[in-house]
Amino acid sequence: MGFMEDFIKKNRITEVECLVPDMSGIARGKIVPAEKFLRILRDRGLRLPESIFVQTVTGEFPDDEDITSDENSDIYMIPDERTIRFVPWYNEPTAQVLNDCVYADGNPVAFSPRHVLKRVLSLYEERGWKPVVAPELEFFLVQVNKDPDYPLVPPVGRNGRVESGRQAFGIDAVNEFDPIFEAIYDFCEAQDIDIDTLTHEAGAAQIEINFNHGDPLELADQAFLFKRTAREAALRHQVYATFMAKPMQGEPGSAMHIHQSVIDAKTGRNLFAEPDGADSQLFLAHIAGLQRFLPECMPLVAPNVNSYRRLVPYYDAPINVHWGRDNRTTGLRVPVSQPDSRRVENRVAGADANPYLSIAASLACGYLGMVMGLEPSEPVKGSAYRLAFQFPRHQNEALARFNACAPLRETLGDKFIQAVTCVKQTEYEAYNRVISSWERENLLLNV
Repeated sequence: MGFMEDFIKKNRITEVECLVPDMSGIARGKIVPAEKFLRILRDRGLRLPESIFVQTVTGEFPDDEDITSDENSDIYMIPDERTIRFVPWYNEPTAQVLNDCVYADGNPVAFSPRHVLKRVLSLYEERGWKPVVAPELEFFLVQVNKDPDYPLVPPVGRNGRVESGRQAFGIDAVNEFDPIFEAIYDFCEAQDIDIDTLTHEAGAAQIEINFNHGDPLELADQAFLFKRTAREAALRHQVYATFMAKPMQGEPGSAMHIHQSVIDAKTGRNLFAEPDGADSQLFLAHIAGLQRFLPECMPLVAPNVNSYRRLVPYYDAPINVHWGRDNRTTGLRVPVSQPDSRRVENRVAGADANPYLSIAASLACGYLGMVMGLEPSEPVKGSAYRLAFQFPRHQNEALARFNACAPLRETLGDKFIQAVTCVKQTEYEAYNRVISSWERENLLLNV
């Protein structure tokens, strides 16, 4: 804890935001004066009710007493000192730190997203493996939308006009919103968020940010903090940044592509390639695990009812888990690479997913393939859109398949599976109670 104390005193921090990512990837926690935070470090720590991890995206608490204790007992926030950093958009010197959560007896909260990712990483560690990931996160800039009944529209750029047409990789199109991106880069630099390339994607005012590859927990932390950062930078210019999977009709959806590989923990050698450059059996088994289990853990990579609107053909999104070499129509793409950078790109996960859970799910699927010695299908040549749709069509079906998959249950934990199911089922039921504008438009006077 000495590092955090030194950071706070050296930088004259006045307040500390103690953050915990919940099931939806929303930042929960407490804000405390720096002096109180330092006192807490020497004591047991800040407390929260364990029910925050089973809070829905709409703020409801599902009525399921089997998940949390009968008392909804307190859990203790344990700051991860490696994650302390500035919050650069406040006038007063403010720090933020990510927390793990434990019960009074020291046991971790099984349905904490950060713990679930750590659980998967420990399985790799037991085998002498170390996974490496590199997320690519897409998002849209849209005009401020105060009435949810109105569709989202792109913001007005520097030229005074709303972007029209497709501007994929357009340099001038990106520069239309340069002040926002300058703020994003400045905020990220101040927070040690290691973003790399920024490009304009296919949608109107759709942007992709690439992260440099590294440790999965560290990258999940960065992706979690980046979402908050992008929204804050956009708001300062009277624009929304949204990570909805499919925010606008007729536009592509937003993904969080996850590049992943596995190295030998002792030697650092990439286990996905043989010395002669050929694909290793472990690599093929990893792909096979993604093929076998990714459709079963869609509640973690496509967690919302809106997520399934993205998974349609010809909109830069996959409809199956076929794999191919440098093939962007497949769910699993193997980029052209040298042996030391051999990897597979999971293109299924949406930008709306909790980064801890989508990375945990993706790595868990690959892990199961490796330990079970699974074999993949033949790589697809040509368009994978001509092949069958392989995912659940909606959240209810996804939850049923998620619960029925014994290997995933064993890998991720019964308590976690139960918590995800309870939260997402409650959200799905809330969605089904809403009458949409499409129904009013097409059914009101016609049926």
